[in-house]
Amino acid sequence: MNRYYRQIDYSKFDINMEEFVNENNITSDTDYIIITSTKDKLTYILKKENDRFKILYTWSSTVGKSSAKYAMNIVDDYYYHSILYDPKGLYVIDDRLGVAISMGCIRLATENAKWMYDNIPTNTTIIIK
Repeated sequence: MNRYYRQIDYSKFDINMEEFVNENNITSDTDYIIITSTKDKLTYILKKENDRFKILYTWSSTVGKSSAKYAMNIVDDYYYHSILYDPKGLYVIDDRLGVAISMGCIRLATENAKWMYDNIPTNTTIIIK
């Protein structure tokens, strides 16, 4: 469910993610905000510092499929997760990032998916556009 009932100005979305978040006064119940640009195939991790959100990481991403490690639920059956592995999790079967090849999940490099899994608290604001 979208917690924002006001109009958001997306003019800086693909230009300056920090300005997009801070000028729109986007908030989170945690010190983090996760934003994925489906156009640019990038995922941004922003962290709150002195009442402003600053970009901590920018990662290449792909909208991906199941069979992944470090899955973190977004909503329903949609997740942020690692690149694709075999059913036992031993061998990479698809490591493509930065392309549109999925059915709804967002695929990240394994180390980035692990970082999110280990560090992003529940109830963090997520924006996907």
